[in-house]
Parts: sequence; C-alpha cells; structure tokens
Amino acid sequence: MELETLQRRKNRTMKSKRLGRGYGSGVGGHTVGRGMKGQKSRSGHKSLQFFEGGNVPFFRRMPKYRGFNAKFKIVNSVVSIDSLNKAYEEGETVNLNTLKEKKLVKQSANSVKILGQGKLDKKLTIENLQVSSSAKEKIEKAGGEVK
Repeated sequence: MELETLQRRKNRTMKSKRLGRGYGSGVGGHTVGRGMKGQKSRSGHKSLQFFEGGNVPFFRRMPKYRGFNAKFKIVNSVVSIDSLNKAYEEGETVNLNTLKEKKLVKQSANSVKILGQGKLDKKLTIENLQVSSSAKEKIEKAGGEVK
C-alpha cells in the first residue's frame, strides 16, 4: 500500500467545536478551553497584533528619526542638450550664470550637469559644468568644446 493508492475520505472537513454550550457538549465547562484567568479568558478580548502585554511597543522603542541630512549636500540640476539647442544661439558660451538667465535652471541651483538627450546643431562652448559622456560626444561632433 502506497500513499498515492489510498482512497480519499468522503467527509474530510470536521465540524468546529461548539464552545460555551454547557458541560454536556464535551468542550463546555466554566472555562470553555480558555484557561483560568487573565485578559484572554474574558469575553470581548481583542488584543492588537503589536500589543506586548503592557511593555512599550516595538515601534515606540525604535528611534524616531533615521539617518541624517548632509549639511553641504550637492544636488545637480539637469539640463538636456535639446534644451540648449533651443535656448542658445550659434557660438555662445554655456555656464551656470547664462543658464540661470535663460531660466533653464533655478536661481538657487549650485551645480548643473548636461545630459546627452536630443540633438545639437549649434556650436557651443561649455564652461565649468559637468557633462555626461554622450553629451560631450554630441557637443564635440557639432563643433563645440567643453572646458
């Protein structure tokens, strides 16, 4: 006889125990399977999942603030080559001040990186800005230079 050759039972689900229905029910009695005393034996007991019996809960024991904020954090503003192509004329220089004047970056921007998204048809000179490798390729291909 093997496990796979055993016949399946017809009534595989059992009826649940009827608690609190007197001594004759088999699981009745005065405690009804809840033990003697305590919070869990009382009616209407609903303990929350994170309740720890009166201890300070885990989420309140954990530190309130995680990590730290860097004082001198540098957030790069991003400018695509496509927007430079629209905003600048042939032979102009691109630096942080001219980008702010043409409102391509916010006035509060500290550093800018130029990304190689789009096409560049004009000869531009980029000064003191970070440039991605694909953007540098496109700028030099159009006849411009990166300083």
